[in-house]
Amino acid sequence: MGMVTKQTVPSPETLDRLASELAQRAREIRRQLHQYPETCYEEQKTAAMIREELSRLGIPFEAGVTDAPTATIGHIGDPSLPCVALRADIDGLPILEQNDLPYKSRHPGRMHACGHDGHMASLLGAAAVLKRLESDRQLPVCVKLIFQPAEEGGGGAKRIVNAGALDGRIGPKAQCIFGLHGWPGLSFGTIATRPGPLMAATDNFIATFRGAGAHAAYPHLSRDPIAALGEAIISLQQVVSRESNPVDPVVVTIGKICGGTAANIIPESAMMEGTARTLSQATRAAVRQAIHRRLQAVADANDMELEFTWHEGYPPTINDPEMVKYVEQIVTEHFGEDRFMISPASSMGGEDFAYYLEQIPGCFIHLGLRPSSVMDYPGMHHPRFDFNDDVLPIAIQLLSALAIGAAQQQ
Repeated sequence: MGMVTKQTVPSPETLDRLASELAQRAREIRRQLHQYPETCYEEQKTAAMIREELSRLGIPFEAGVTDAPTATIGHIGDPSLPCVALRADIDGLPILEQNDLPYKSRHPGRMHACGHDGHMASLLGAAAVLKRLESDRQLPVCVKLIFQPAEEGGGGAKRIVNAGALDGRIGPKAQCIFGLHGWPGLSFGTIATRPGPLMAATDNFIATFRGAGAHAAYPHLSRDPIAALGEAIISLQQVVSRESNPVDPVVVTIGKICGGTAANIIPESAMMEGTARTLSQATRAAVRQAIHRRLQAVADANDMELEFTWHEGYPPTINDPEMVKYVEQIVTEHFGEDRFMISPASSMGGEDFAYYLEQIPGCFIHLGLRPSSVMDYPGMHHPRFDFNDDVLPIAIQLLSALAIGAAQQQ
């Protein structure tokens, strides 16, 4: 396909029509995917359904990459043109679905509780739109489609980046990237994002205090790790309240504690696990140091040993400011200026889309799911969450428009 002139770029009305026409197929795909959720790097059936649809559309793809066999990377258009990447995550969660739906999960104990089924259907719908435009010689870009496994804790994005999905080792080199996430806290059809940090780094830690056990009636013969654990939990609250800048959000949460076997026994050791959420690499490093220092001080004060392990999670998801301006421009052109919103604050949740944004400019976007008539919409990771199919035409048009318009941004 030769270079496409600006005059051949499809209008918002054309994209709206195509997205509406193809939304029903996307809805059917979404509900099929919803029935077969698969967790981190086990998304074999999910990948097979994605590849079957891409084959039906006549879109070439790479099935699997190094260390991520369930990944699928397709492309549409002339590889000599500017390349825009669009990403959808594909994994489910280990949650037992509580919805009574004709398309509810058929995999007991697993469900699409974060809307990844909707993300896949949206990207497949956009792929159908873009493929049709390519056939009509109205596609001024090359579009890379990334269907990524293991967002829910497995860091699938990092493996895809390392395998060369962005830098040209797999398909054409991507010059920018976009991804979206259905957001139950936003009203239906609202498109929200922000420049800079949109979501937080997601580091975890484990701390074990080792003292000396004894009978509970003789605490003076022990070095009580449970007492130390309690002291440590209180101390860690001051990482946020006294060591962090109040306008630079930090979260430190202890989510798990283990220790002891009976009410009348002081154990030899006690353990806790927690998470730290930060929005910059500098604050991330400072918080890690502060947590370790405080835990070590508690251990020293109580004459016991500390075993401390830090598990580095996803980096902060940091949007390129120019890409945010571009998203606002596209949303305004296609949906109206009242549909775009700068998120008033960063989310302290995490997202491995961050790994893509460390490599190339891009923007991660939140798309509102909550109908205006509903005030209590189940949140993400809730056993009653379900993606709102009515938003699919918007998601399809948005992804398609972002890809097409990026030709003029290069």
